[in-house]
Amino acid sequence: MLAFEPNQAGRHSISLNGPDEAPPARDVLPRAQPAHLLRVPPFPKAGPVAFAVPRRAATDALPDCEIDSALELIRSRKVGGNYWGSQPRLPEAPYTLVRVRDDVQRSTALGGCRTAVAWRDDCDPWHLLSGASAVIIDADDELALIAAIARVPVECVGNGRFAALAGGPSRSAIRRLFRTFVVEESTHVDPYSGEPIGLVDAIECCGFWRRLIDSNRNVSGAVGFAFWKRDTVAPLLWAGSERVTFMSAADGVRTGDRIAVWKSRTPARVLADLQRRSAAIIEVEDGFIRSVGLGADCVPPLSIIVDRLGIYFDPARPSELELLIQSGDFSSELLDRARRLRELIVASGVSKYATGHAALERRDPSRRHILVPGQVEDDRAVVSGGGGLTNNLELLRRVRAEAPDAYIIYKPHPDVEAGHRTGAIPDELCLSVADEIVRKEPISALIDLADEVHVNSSLAGFEALLREKPVTTHGVPFYAGWGLTRDLGLVPERRTARRSLDELVAAALLLYPRYLDPVTGLPCPPEVLVRRLTESKADQRDGIVVRLRRFQGRCRRRLAALGQMAAIR
Repeated sequence: MLAFEPNQAGRHSISLNGPDEAPPARDVLPRAQPAHLLRVPPFPKAGPVAFAVPRRAATDALPDCEIDSALELIRSRKVGGNYWGSQPRLPEAPYTLVRVRDDVQRSTALGGCRTAVAWRDDCDPWHLLSGASAVIIDADDELALIAAIARVPVECVGNGRFAALAGGPSRSAIRRLFRTFVVEESTHVDPYSGEPIGLVDAIECCGFWRRLIDSNRNVSGAVGFAFWKRDTVAPLLWAGSERVTFMSAADGVRTGDRIAVWKSRTPARVLADLQRRSAAIIEVEDGFIRSVGLGADCVPPLSIIVDRLGIYFDPARPSELELLIQSGDFSSELLDRARRLRELIVASGVSKYATGHAALERRDPSRRHILVPGQVEDDRAVVSGGGGLTNNLELLRRVRAEAPDAYIIYKPHPDVEAGHRTGAIPDELCLSVADEIVRKEPISALIDLADEVHVNSSLAGFEALLREKPVTTHGVPFYAGWGLTRDLGLVPERRTARRSLDELVAAALLLYPRYLDPVTGLPCPPEVLVRRLTESKADQRDGIVVRLRRFQGRCRRRLAALGQMAAIR
């Protein structure tokens, strides 16, 4: 909270201490050890990584045009310093920012300004600079350089490395200091791989983290998140200055608070309480590339989606994903990246819960092979996105009616096979419609084998599109209605755009989900997670919770099988 304190001149200085706190001590403006201008935010549970490392040898100087481009990029991405810091309420612009160590000089600076803000280390410098008309600062403080890059006039106190920024610094002065104290002091490495990267890539990496953090700044809490998910979800919901507040009830939620909710794991009474309090619900669900292992087995997700409009699998109303697909402006660079990501996924055999390849022989070379993936029948994606079709056996019957001569392969959903969810079909009944039931083969290999894939609303249909297989939808999944599938369900009329496969991939895998690198614990691009899963570096060892959950599933499967046998007899 900001406290306004009148001074003798009738002007106001603004402190970042609360109104009930003791007056600031001499070290009110604590100084961290010198750090590189571009750095990694302290995401929850993340380990230390190399990013800016001392330059060991001289290198060819960057030309002025590249320095200018880097400065413009830093300014547009708003990175540098503690860009993840808090964003306190500020006075109306313009105001003067003051950050001076010496008590006398600081008092003089604060007293000489109509409205002044004392600048602390724990604040986002770009937020504080947003309405500043001037900055008074020690000449050796890196924030003088940030202010100059932000084009805010700087008044330097004392002699220090950035004293040349005083007054109205020329472009050449900013360029020279940036080259000396940023470019020539350090080089950058990819925080995920450790490989050398250029300055522009380092700035964009910081920009990627900043956008994620900024998107979370208005999230007040999180409800419905199982304890075993929290460690991997927390970095993806972190707002920078505050830890993620996981709650089991709506206690303390105020009108208008924005609450991240995992709806399928939130009791109805809590959802009703949030509604009574007029809280804004932000839906969170597993991402499309999730983990090696099942959520039903308590394997935590390495990818989530966060949607403020709805949820991607409910066609009753638009979601953020649907708007991205419908109205997105896809650059050639983004589409090229989407194509490369799609090729990487296909080559590695990555699917939502698994990785790997298997070469499968065709069962009957003379017949068309159709793969039908089963789903969890009471899952929200089926109930809301199935268009009234919520039964796996009925889906199989519809496919058989569509293709009476085809060789139909049925793969039960992994959560159903694990014994945790509903949707099992007795084998004898299933084989009265399908030609074969497959259980152990990876879905990616089955898609490769199939000539067509028929789905209700399963993500397997999207994975089949990635592999350029014909897909028929009987429900209304998010990828239906864009000209890429044969749709038998009632697709909303608002889906009017016709999209290429790479445009769909760009929206669904690059722009919409959030991903976590299981090695560093840092939020990452999808390419990093795909490579980790491919290299078996997910490092999600089976803990006691996972082992107990799998044992429970085996017991349920055996009981269900006994029940099916008794029913048949």
